[in-house]
Amino acid sequence: MAIKMGWRWYGRDNDPISLQDIKQIPGVTSIVWALHHKMPGEVWEEDEIKEAVDEIHSYGFDADVVESVNVHDDIKIGKPTRDALIENYKKCIVNLAKYGVKVICYNFMPVFDWTRTDLFHPVGDGSTALFYEKSKIMTDYKSMANYILNFTEKYNMTFPGWEKERMAKLDELFKAYAPVTKEKLWENLKYFLDAIMPTCEATGIKMAIHMDDPPWDIFGLPRLLVDEESIDKFLKLVDNPYNCLTLCSGSLNANPKNNCAEIIRKHCSRIAFAHVRKIHHCPNGDFSEAAHRDCCGETGIIEILRPYHDCGFDGVIRPDHGRQLWEEGPGTCR
Repeated sequence: MAIKMGWRWYGRDNDPISLQDIKQIPGVTSIVWALHHKMPGEVWEEDEIKEAVDEIHSYGFDADVVESVNVHDDIKIGKPTRDALIENYKKCIVNLAKYGVKVICYNFMPVFDWTRTDLFHPVGDGSTALFYEKSKIMTDYKSMANYILNFTEKYNMTFPGWEKERMAKLDELFKAYAPVTKEKLWENLKYFLDAIMPTCEATGIKMAIHMDDPPWDIFGLPRLLVDEESIDKFLKLVDNPYNCLTLCSGSLNANPKNNCAEIIRKHCSRIAFAHVRKIHHCPNGDFSEAAHRDCCGETGIIEILRPYHDCGFDGVIRPDHGRQLWEEGPGTCR
């Protein structure tokens, strides 16, 4: 089996790129999808899943990977309501398995998903890229959130992990997470995984956690999956072949000390899904997304792809956080 090329699609009414457009990209066989109108904690119903999967299949793609079924904050915080929400999550796993899904990507990041301060940062050649300015990630979390939400509302888009319903309750969320230490978050992650692993084993679905992005604490919120040591800890925490990774080279390599290629070689058998992207580091700790050529950043895409090849990886890999080229409209890059 060979590596499969995937492409993220946000759905017919939520994405300016169509499946017909993606069909024209050589080598793409897999659509990475989700039901983006569903809030964390809601059950994905069979009819909704069938409609999405049927549409993807009608263009000749597989729909093996879902990104993401987001985890409700009450599960991450460890509230008494988490057991009912975990039961809902298990129903999602069962329903997705009925329609051929093999991998669910998710994250366990408190409050915010991926975090950037500029969605259209000029990179010097007329294109723009996502940018992280360290000095802006201090205390004013509302300013950053409003910037993202204003963009999504203007262009009628939904960013997973940045749902406006959740972002409207930022103060409430930060208060709820205040007593959640890093160790407590690890405990809550283990509780969640222990609860769902029997369902994963019964359905054959692998849960693939995404690295925290960026790989360090932000706004006083703990981050868990940040380096080789924490990935080792995660895989030992619940040592089950259905407890896997979404190995994101860009998330890990936002910290230049991380050796992504080494981590891939070490844990290839537990990588169920992969994101491949490149980072350019600034001396002050800022970073931006970059083109995949080795001369455009410091990630080393060839050295990242080599261990996937050498280890016989046969899962789905997709590009991630692409640049805006030729004055493309918002939402057209991946």
